[in-house]
Amino acid sequence: MFRPLTRPQLAFDLVLAAGFVLLLVLPELTPYWFGTVGFGPAQPVVGLVFAAAVAARRWSPALALGLAWLAAIGQMVALLTPRPSNLGALIVLYAVAAYGSRRMSRLALASAVGGAAIATAYLSIFQGVWGLAAATNRFSFPLERVVIVGFVFALILFALLLSWTAGALVRSIRVSRETREAQRRAEAEAAAEQERVRIARDMHDIVGHSLAVVIAQADGARYAAASDPEATTEALATIASTARAALTDVRLLLEQLRHSQGAGPQPGLADLDALFAQVHGAGVDLRVEVRPPLADPPAPLQLAVYRIVQEALTNALRHGDGGAVSVRVAWSEEAVSVEVRNGVRPGGEPSAPAPGHGIIGMTERAHLVGGSLGAAPRGDEFVVVAVLPRGLA
Repeated sequence: MFRPLTRPQLAFDLVLAAGFVLLLVLPELTPYWFGTVGFGPAQPVVGLVFAAAVAARRWSPALALGLAWLAAIGQMVALLTPRPSNLGALIVLYAVAAYGSRRMSRLALASAVGGAAIATAYLSIFQGVWGLAAATNRFSFPLERVVIVGFVFALILFALLLSWTAGALVRSIRVSRETREAQRRAEAEAAAEQERVRIARDMHDIVGHSLAVVIAQADGARYAAASDPEATTEALATIASTARAALTDVRLLLEQLRHSQGAGPQPGLADLDALFAQVHGAGVDLRVEVRPPLADPPAPLQLAVYRIVQEALTNALRHGDGGAVSVRVAWSEEAVSVEVRNGVRPGGEPSAPAPGHGIIGMTERAHLVGGSLGAAPRGDEFVVVAVLPRGLA
C-alpha cells in the first residue's frame, strides 16, 4: 500500500503540497477569514484534505484516492461551490494511474467516470436549490436542460479522463523501460552463462588430460623404479608439474563455473598460426607480431590467449572497415599482453559492437585466468587489450 520514496522524491512531494496550499487553498480561505463570504468552517477542511491527498499521491496512491473522495464528499455534504482546490482531484487521478497498482489504476478510472456523474448531478441539484442557475431558467424545454447537463458531464469527464490517461501513459513508458532493462540484463546474464558453459567444457578436457598423464607417468614410474631410478625421477617431476596444472584447473572450475560439461577441442598457442592463415585466406591484411614465451605457459593461459585473439579477429571481420588488422602478443616473465586493432567502417563515429557473446566471452576468458580485458574505440580504431598473468599455479 505504501511505496518507498527517495529523499528527493519525498521533498518534492512535500514542496508541491505546500505550494498547493499557498496557491489554491489559502486564496479560498481569505474571504472566509475576513467574513465577506459565508463559506463556513468546512471550506478550509476540504482544501487541506485535498492538499494531503496531493502530498500522499506517490507514497500511497490508495490513500491519496481515498482522501480525494473524502474531500469531495465533504464538499458536497457542506453544499460548497467548486473551488480551485478541486484541481487536487486531477493531480491524484494522474498519480494513481502512474504509480498505483493495476487494480488501483482501474479503480481510478472508475472513479473518474463515477465522479464525473456525481459532480454533474451535484452541480445541477445545487444550482436548482440555491437559485444560482438563473441563466438556465429561461429554457422552457426539458431537452435544452438535458443538453446543458450533458455538456457539463462531458466537460468534467474529459478533464478527469485526461488526467488519468496522462498518468497511464507515464506508467506504460516506465514499465516499458523497466522491461527493456530487465531483458537486457537477462540477455547479458544468459550470454555470460553460455560462455561459462563453453569454458567449463574446455576445462573438463584439460583436467581429464592432465589426470590421464599423471596416471600414465605414475604407472611408468612404478614399473621402472627398480631398473631405472633416473626415469623414475623424471616421471615424478612430470607428475608434479602436471598435477599442479590440473589442480589449478580444478580450482578455476569450482570457483568460477561450478558446472560439468561435455568435452571439446583445446586450441593453444600452436594453433595461432592456423588461425592467422584462415584470416589471411579471408582477404584480410593481417599484421602479426607474436613474441614467443620464455617457457611453456599453462594450458588455461594458452586457451585464453587463443580464444581472445580468435574472438577479436571475428569482431574485426564483422564490424571492421575491411582494412588492415594488427595482432600483437607479447610475453614477459609476469604476464602476457594481447592487443588487436582494426579500423572502423567509414561514415560514422567509431563505436563498440553491440553487446553480445563476443566481448562478454573475451571478458570471461580473461577473468577466468585472473586477468583483465578492455574493448573500446580509440580514435579511428577499435582496440581490444587483454593482460593475463602467468602465475596460475
